[in-house]
Amino acid sequence: MKLSIIVPVYNMASDNKLRYCLDSLINQTIADYEVIAVDDASTDESFEILREYEARYPWKFKAVQSYENVKQGGARNKGLDIARGTWVGFVDSDDWAAPDMYEKMIRKAEKTGADVVGCDYCMVDTHTMNVGKLMPNNTADQTGVLDHERYKKLVMNPGSMVIKVYLREVIDAYHLRFPERTFYEDNCASPIWMLHFTHFEKVEEPLYYYYQHDTSTVHAISAEKCEARLAMGKRLIEEARRYGIYKPYRQEFEFAFSKLYYMNTLFTYMLGVKKPKLKFLRQIADGIKKEFPDFQDNIYYQNEFDAEQKKLAAMHMESPLRFKLYFQLLCFYRNRIRRNTRDAEG
Repeated sequence: MKLSIIVPVYNMASDNKLRYCLDSLINQTIADYEVIAVDDASTDESFEILREYEARYPWKFKAVQSYENVKQGGARNKGLDIARGTWVGFVDSDDWAAPDMYEKMIRKAEKTGADVVGCDYCMVDTHTMNVGKLMPNNTADQTGVLDHERYKKLVMNPGSMVIKVYLREVIDAYHLRFPERTFYEDNCASPIWMLHFTHFEKVEEPLYYYYQHDTSTVHAISAEKCEARLAMGKRLIEEARRYGIYKPYRQEFEFAFSKLYYMNTLFTYMLGVKKPKLKFLRQIADGIKKEFPDFQDNIYYQNEFDAEQKKLAAMHMESPLRFKLYFQLLCFYRNRIRRNTRDAEG
């Protein structure tokens, strides 16, 4: 079998989300493939829909049920355990794929000898095959036969996992899997996975449709999800050490950690959680001081973030309390200016 497409599913029955995703996968132009949809203990009719598709397309659709919620990473792992395809791809159950997405990526692999191939995606807010806002993913200087310089770039920016196909023999050889029972598992898995492949190519087309809606993970910031991001930052470093790929790319992993664990979490927490707690702000500061006390000197950190972001981070590292008060006053002041501007224009 040429390809296995693994789809983790949790409570996606409403608004035609799940059916639209599955229809896009059932109608792929590539021959000889399977869709493995893993229901992650849904409480709606999602599994019934999966069973319906399995009955209609028994030669290429398999419905798997997990009786406990292991989140997206755990559901993907269950799919990997039974995948039969030479290649493996992942799709989120509220997104969908262009009809020729997998045919084009695998054709690229066969033409170039690559063991991982990606594409671009677009963002849409309705169920459509019209290309939405283009989101380029990965860059030309990351592709080709992978060497030290390309691996460095991939540690810091591995790109999304749902717009790639991976050669399964590499996955199996290194027993690559996802963190389970947590959010943001891709943030940990993606760079670790990419450092195990040897040749990365890309189809320069937006073949994947990322559906933006109110229940998307990215739109629902909570303290729990910020805690999960911290956990995935720590897990990233642990996995890099376990696989023996940490030391050659220490500076790059330091930057990846400071971006995932620290900067993204710090500002997402302050902007997304209604009542940010000083205890959590201290936890973030203590965590990065313990792992990478000199992260602010990292050349990638210096180049990635603007002067205001670095100033706020420095304030937070010195005094989480002062940072919290200052940040809240800053947001209040800027929101007031925006309201006054809107009122004046209206």
